[in-house]
Amino acid sequence: MLDYKNIIIKRYALNLSFRELAEEFGASRSGVNDFIRAFEKCDKLSYPLPEGITNYAIAELVYGHAPGSNSRSSEYEQPDYEWVFRQMNDRKNMTLVYLWNRYKKDCDAKETKPYQYRQFCDLYSKWCEDNYETIHIQSVAGQKMEVDFAGKTFELTDKLTGENTKIVVFVAVLPYSQYIYAEGMTSLAEPQWIKVNNHALNYFGGVPAIVVCDNCKQAVIANKDWIDPDLNKDYAEWAEHNHTVILPAKVRKPKYKSSVENAVGILEKGLFHDLEEHRYFSLEQFNRDLLKKVDVLNHENFKKKDISRYDLWEEERHELMPLPSEPYQYLERRTAKVSGDFHVRFDNAYYSVDKTYLHKSVMITASADTVNIYSLKGELIVSWRRASHRGEWLTDPAHLPDSYKQMSEWNATYFIKKAMTVGPNTVKVIQAILKSREHEVQTYRLCLGILNFTKKYSKLALEDCCKIAVETNHMSYSFIKNSIAAVADEIGTAGFNTKLNEERNKGAFVMNPHAGDIERLLSKSMKLAGKEDLEDD
Repeated sequence: MLDYKNIIIKRYALNLSFRELAEEFGASRSGVNDFIRAFEKCDKLSYPLPEGITNYAIAELVYGHAPGSNSRSSEYEQPDYEWVFRQMNDRKNMTLVYLWNRYKKDCDAKETKPYQYRQFCDLYSKWCEDNYETIHIQSVAGQKMEVDFAGKTFELTDKLTGENTKIVVFVAVLPYSQYIYAEGMTSLAEPQWIKVNNHALNYFGGVPAIVVCDNCKQAVIANKDWIDPDLNKDYAEWAEHNHTVILPAKVRKPKYKSSVENAVGILEKGLFHDLEEHRYFSLEQFNRDLLKKVDVLNHENFKKKDISRYDLWEEERHELMPLPSEPYQYLERRTAKVSGDFHVRFDNAYYSVDKTYLHKSVMITASADTVNIYSLKGELIVSWRRASHRGEWLTDPAHLPDSYKQMSEWNATYFIKKAMTVGPNTVKVIQAILKSREHEVQTYRLCLGILNFTKKYSKLALEDCCKIAVETNHMSYSFIKNSIAAVADEIGTAGFNTKLNEERNKGAFVMNPHAGDIERLLSKSMKLAGKEDLEDD
């Protein structure tokens, strides 16, 4: 029960919002909202509250009944929940909001007091819990698809390493025909969740009006009161794209998705036993075997009936909504900052952004084919095809300022001047890299990467490495990156950044790396032996 007394006090004395009250008392915002609205309409009670009043007394005055009295009062017109239940299950796309509005209109016509929507839903939920088991639910064709994961998992073995990966089975069912779809998954991340839901719709040949799901994190973020759940953003967009509605089941109430629970039981007690006798090395082979067995199950007649799931699906598919022209694609989302070269980095590729967004943060959304870049206000800046390989640069010359080569920040002059502090061979490498791409700005990060090697290695090591690059005509960032460590080791102590080297060897004796070579030690030993012989003579 809500702490009605303190909610009223903090609402009117401290002027807290509904959101703040909900957070303060650990309640839903809609529950607090409904109570305050009911309190304001109550002509028997007002703020400030009478001294010594209890929460039970407040509830009785506001709602007309005491808590625990089954929420019934002679002051309210009692809804016909058996009729509501039939309407919800017999009529396609029926909602509790619509039925409550009808109930409220009837009350207005009779001049009786109706329950508020929240109370109406709570009472209906309690009625269903008391009566659900004894009433047969008549499913409506094309109305619902129920989805869930099977409890039984399988093992996928890597041929090379022998490592085992868990396969989780996604199950979807159309309650009217009991037509089943199942698919194995090795990842439960959002992209794979969206993918298997798309496959289920394709298998069923259409879109149902409602999708009933479990409260898994891929679908639901929070479902405190069932009436207004907080859906996963990607799954909500998937539903909007397909013109359907997500209706999560009540938490720990499997009967709200009884058809898929029954389908999972059929799979686990039947065809899963055949699959677990095999060893699988590819997910594709597992799913081929699984779908073959599901197809056989769908074509088998029900027990004691001369009709199959497939036969009923043939009837139901005409009631499903048509599939969208393109399936919904999961979007990756990132926030990035436009760098000094007028590009943002995403998935190891580079995309140019208009010069006006230099050093500003932008939002990136990417599908398998397209990368869209937006301002933080949500305005589309540019749309690119997705890069086809790592390190690809996609640049629109119109995004670059006319004088970008003379800009005071990153430009050819800046990098050449930095290279001159290292040596002539470093200058030659930087000059070659600056000319290696169609647009000079595409080389700035490479130049910066080469010059930044002086943070770890000495300028001498970088210059020697660049000399080798010039002599072998391998003037690239990759060659310098893969070679400089060996060059620095060959030089010895002088090959590393002096400050880092001093810090690294603080309090220790610095020895030449070749001091321990066997030939060097033998030579030193022979010299010492010869010196001793001369002293003896």
